[in-house]
Amino acid sequence: MKKNIVAIFAHPDDEAFGPAGTLALLAQTHSVYIICVTNGAVGRGEIRRAANVAEIRRRELLGSAEILGVKKVFFLDFHDGSLSNNLYHRIALKIEPILKRIRPETIITFEPRGVTGHIDHVVVSFVSSYLFERMPFIKNIHYYCLLKKNQKKKNKYFIYVPPGYADTEVGKTVAIAPVFDKKIRAIKRHQSQKHDIIRILPVVARGEKKEHFLVLKKRG
Repeated sequence: MKKNIVAIFAHPDDEAFGPAGTLALLAQTHSVYIICVTNGAVGRGEIRRAANVAEIRRRELLGSAEILGVKKVFFLDFHDGSLSNNLYHRIALKIEPILKRIRPETIITFEPRGVTGHIDHVVVSFVSSYLFERMPFIKNIHYYCLLKKNQKKKNKYFIYVPPGYADTEVGKTVAIAPVFDKKIRAIKRHQSQKHDIIRILPVVARGEKKEHFLVLKKRG
């Protein structure tokens, strides 16, 4: 019987621009699920004018998940850009029954600084850490992160882009070359985010084809 893994992200597209390669590899040997906390309805670029932004992005995530081999996606439908300490416990209360039903041994999320500094990412990381601590059947939490040497500082959208991590801080590195084409296809599935595809895809394409994680394990 396959073990279960749940990845918890803030937005549709976080799985693709984030640890898509790792998810695709894990899906070959595990049952992988995604929880998407927001509806992605705050569009940028051309999609901002669409009346059904959330539905467009929902379909894109489902298409990306199919490419990666994800078994099911859960949508919590919080408003994009609204995540804060006021919602911590409401988010946790919506995620908790899903985790109790699936009982994953490992959960995957963003590193505590949110990788890019996006506050939605930070909140999801904090909530995931809270649930990891309180749910005994979750034995491991893997925080997707970027290496300091690969982190880009220039970004006008985010007020602060945190530094990446030193190689010595990384607990797990996954070689994604065997599924790199799936990562690229998953990214391209998010056509509503073409502005990000144009900016990020060239960086990913010439990158090291590895994904990095901070790792916490429960003792005992």
